[in-house]
Amino acid sequence: MKIATWNVNSVRARLDRLVAWLRSAEPDVVCLQELKSREAAFPHDAIRAAGYHAAVYGQPTYNGVGILSRVEPRGVVRGMGDGVEDAHARFLAAEVGGIEVLCAYVPNGQVVGSPQYAFKLDWLRRLRAFLDRHYTPETPLVLCGDFNVARDARDVADPVAWEPSVLCHASSRAALEALLDWGLVDVFREQHPEGGLYSWWDYRNLAFPRNDGLRLDYLFATRPLAARCAAAAIERAERKGPKPSDHAPVTAQFDWDGPSMP
Repeated sequence: MKIATWNVNSVRARLDRLVAWLRSAEPDVVCLQELKSREAAFPHDAIRAAGYHAAVYGQPTYNGVGILSRVEPRGVVRGMGDGVEDAHARFLAAEVGGIEVLCAYVPNGQVVGSPQYAFKLDWLRRLRAFLDRHYTPETPLVLCGDFNVARDARDVADPVAWEPSVLCHASSRAALEALLDWGLVDVFREQHPEGGLYSWWDYRNLAFPRNDGLRLDYLFATRPLAARCAAAAIERAERKGPKPSDHAPVTAQFDWDGPSMP
């Protein structure tokens, strides 16, 4: 089973690229972030024509997450359902082919010390609590998304320059590690411990040609699933060409013997 995550930075602006990539890469499951679209405006017909079902938790202008899959996702959950007032469409979960698939778009946080940053740290704590309520570390589960945190210096082209930012601050990293401590494995890191591989590059200052990037996009899996990860990649070519997202897709291949995919 090939699972992918991609912050598309507007599904409608990137639709042609997304559909072409679905047809060439042939993932079984894709978690999308930053749809910037209401569910009613989501391009269901184009996605269906490409061979995918879509579960969507949409929001105009900002946010929005989706799960695309070759088999229809079941038990779709929109939001964390924890009673916290939260108008952000940032979390979606469903069961696909015997795997619990969770799609997350973690808040950026804006500035360290700001209310937005406190919201980011609390959002990560809420996500950990969601895992505690609904699953165990033995559940075949993958948590995918744009986490807006670079785990360590290996994930940043210029660690010194980025260290004070919301993407690399020690408290951001601690909050992310607390989430992983629940029982999740960074499957890309397991495949590529050397670092120096990035999934996001700013549109400004020729960041992409200079490879001045950060790894912000992850597939985290519970150990029963992570043990079956055969390969992982960042599809850097999708950051090239006309009208790219500022993120590239991240993919992982699992030798999964659950319910068969077509």
